[in-house]
Amino acid sequence: MRIAFYAPLKPPDHDVASGDRRMARAIIAALKLARHDVVLASRLQAWSRMPADQEPVQIAGARQANLLIDQWRGESQPPDLWMTYHLYYRAPDWIGPPVSLALGIPYAVVEASFAMKRALGPWARGHDAVAAALAQAAVVFALKDVDIPGLAKVEGFGAKVISLPPFLDEAGKVPDAEPNPGPPVLLAVAMMRVRAKLDSYRFLATALRPLLKHSWRLQIAGDGPARSEVEAAFADFPPGRIKFVGAKSAPEVAALYAAADIFVWPGLQEGFGMVYLEAQAAGLPVVATASGGVHNVVVDGISGRLVSPENPGAFSRAIEDLLIRPEERRSLGLSAARFVSQKRNLATAAEILDKGLRQILPITRRGG
Repeated sequence: MRIAFYAPLKPPDHDVASGDRRMARAIIAALKLARHDVVLASRLQAWSRMPADQEPVQIAGARQANLLIDQWRGESQPPDLWMTYHLYYRAPDWIGPPVSLALGIPYAVVEASFAMKRALGPWARGHDAVAAALAQAAVVFALKDVDIPGLAKVEGFGAKVISLPPFLDEAGKVPDAEPNPGPPVLLAVAMMRVRAKLDSYRFLATALRPLLKHSWRLQIAGDGPARSEVEAAFADFPPGRIKFVGAKSAPEVAALYAAADIFVWPGLQEGFGMVYLEAQAAGLPVVATASGGVHNVVVDGISGRLVSPENPGAFSRAIEDLLIRPEERRSLGLSAARFVSQKRNLATAAEILDKGLRQILPITRRGG
């Protein structure tokens, strides 16, 4: 198929790295591996910081939709299908549904969050746009199982729902189990923003204080508007225990993974978290909370330890267990790397996507 791809939250070629951008790129790579022709339909960011931002974004989306309709109606090979990645009330798709209707092509979605609590109030415009898009969809690929029940609440929803577990485009090889010299290195990689991210940093600081009797050091990679609040959460730790290394490029983060022993990130209210997959692929056991969609990327006892998001003490004990049992730590890290390389790889995702698309439209191999 020739597939028009759109990511309302952040285009896949955006210059700011994030898990959302990484997932968009991975989906495109999987589609290409399945021998589909992928066209980036639009770079319009539909995310609204405030409710008042919704109307101008809707107007811009309608304008782009009309331009695409005029453009593709005049082409000999218009798209066979439209695919939108990551729909939710703050970042609805104002472009894909009208284009799909005008061209008479199926509309597909990868990851959609739908909550009726947004049906009334200042975000109703975005909520209604997501509902309309989902009612039009022919297939929805669900990255998180927690999103599936909400889809059934969409009026007129009749799409096929297919589970597509989050995956990496480059999982890499299973690393060697060589121990790092010196004290164990803990690693956290996350943006520094208010609300959920800041809550996770504070949760981590609370969990680490009882562990000062052990030898370890924590590296924190990330930056953002809440950096001062994050630093304040760790201000009472002894010198040398906590190191803030700032925002890092992908190769620099990979080097941090390689030099660490345990990935420690609570992930409170996390969608799922691409960093968890990256850390596991590098051979790091993960300690996280069973919050949001984290359980979709971390398997308790197989690739890490999941504890209650209400219990910093359990988080502390899970880290302590891996600190004092180096063999278990390395074994769990190797198991984590195998989990990603065998279960969350590009080929598996490409097969799921291709099979799902075959169910809604016969595949036409362009030029072959």
